[in-house]
Amino acid sequence: MEFKFEILKKSKTSKARAGKLYTPHGVINTPAFMPVGTLGTVKTMSPRDLNEIGAEIILGNTYHLFLRPGHELIREAGGLHKFINWDKPILTDSGGFQVFSLSDMRKVTDEGVEFTSHIDGKKHFFTPQKVLEIQLAFGSDIMMPLDECVAYPCAKKEAETAVKRTSNWAEQVRSLVSGLQSSVLFGIVQGGTYKDLRKRSAEELAALDFPGYAIGGLSVGEPQAAMFEMLDIVTDVLPDSAPRHLMGVGFPSDIIGAVKLGADLFDCVIPTRLARHGTYLSDEGKISIRQARLEKDFSPIDPTCDCYACKNFTRAYIRHLFWAREILALHLLTIHNLRYYMRLMERIRQEL
Repeated sequence: MEFKFEILKKSKTSKARAGKLYTPHGVINTPAFMPVGTLGTVKTMSPRDLNEIGAEIILGNTYHLFLRPGHELIREAGGLHKFINWDKPILTDSGGFQVFSLSDMRKVTDEGVEFTSHIDGKKHFFTPQKVLEIQLAFGSDIMMPLDECVAYPCAKKEAETAVKRTSNWAEQVRSLVSGLQSSVLFGIVQGGTYKDLRKRSAEELAALDFPGYAIGGLSVGEPQAAMFEMLDIVTDVLPDSAPRHLMGVGFPSDIIGAVKLGADLFDCVIPTRLARHGTYLSDEGKISIRQARLEKDFSPIDPTCDCYACKNFTRAYIRHLFWAREILALHLLTIHNLRYYMRLMERIRQEL
């Protein structure tokens, strides 16, 4: 199956759209949420669990998988899909965000970025070509080019330099993937919270005619209103016919607002991270399973949810597991939180 994006329905009151994204490993109904499998696993979840909650695509991380176990080992295993036993689509990010978050452990130049491994202190150098080579070894369905992500807040000059580098790096590798049947490369829009830089970045990336686009450098501490403002600018510029991935976002309110502004794909560690800290999600918001009032609450986590955890266990039991430090508590809360996100996306698609 070749990569193709098909828009099936458009909102009459916003930029929201519903569609299907066709990849060599299956079809993704959009808008879609991607569980984050940084190291080749969505924390506490097996591929069987992910299938049961309705996940159609997961995300892997180039930086982390490069450092451990290494792309050559993954290539030898037959690619990332075989290595982790996941037969649906995989998107791998560029590792740019992880590298640039190591502010005291890296050095950026126009050629790429030198960084020190957080695992063993060894130095490595990522060029745009190297990042692409790593992801080709993975056999990712959707790949991301090396980009420079700036912090919030940052000076305009710094954001402008990052836009220039991101566009240059994207141009360097764009031609290297032409004709590939198994993988596609998205462009990444940067620009911080500067309107003119976001517009410029989107225009430069759109001119390179990528099959899809990611919007990076948001959800890094800026107010939600600023994120929506930047997204609105970018989706006005990017081609309507291509899918748009808003990277690292977010809470349900972020996703609902971003869908209305034309975003199609989302990923975030929030549902899995909250679960590991004893918090579950519902339409009422975040609720801690640790609360004393739940000690004798024999109702499900969420009576409206159809996940394995909600159909089989009570708040009282899961609370007991959490305080007893039993791993099953984290597993059940993760199942519920990710299923909550899948149900949220289903509702969004149906209500369009």
